[in-house]
Amino acid sequence: MAFNSSLYTFDLPSLVQKLKQSHHWTNGDYNAMILVKSPGKQIVLTALRERTKIKSFQSDESITFQIIEGKLKLQTQKESVKLVKGQLVALHENIKYSLTTEEETVLLLTIASSH
Repeated sequence: MAFNSSLYTFDLPSLVQKLKQSHHWTNGDYNAMILVKSPGKQIVLTALRERTKIKSFQSDESITFQIIEGKLKLQTQKESVKLVKGQLVALHENIKYSLTTEEETVLLLTIASSH
């Protein structure tokens, strides 16, 4: 990561490789790395193994999921969407959702708070 006043730059392929080489990835269903953490915003690079399920999560913030690699199914109480590499979905705050991966998946998770 390079930081210059208000500018952040990231080498995503290199960071994805680091995630997948870590102890947490070897022994778990997912691994994550916080790229940006500031008042009102957090950006997290997350790698999920094939057939990982994250159920019953609700956030008080708005959230976006941008798929870097792989496929992801995101389900809310009212809708379901399958996302592939290059796609992005945004959720308003207070939406309960679950995630399921069909294959190894890497995504950028952006959490924005209006507080």
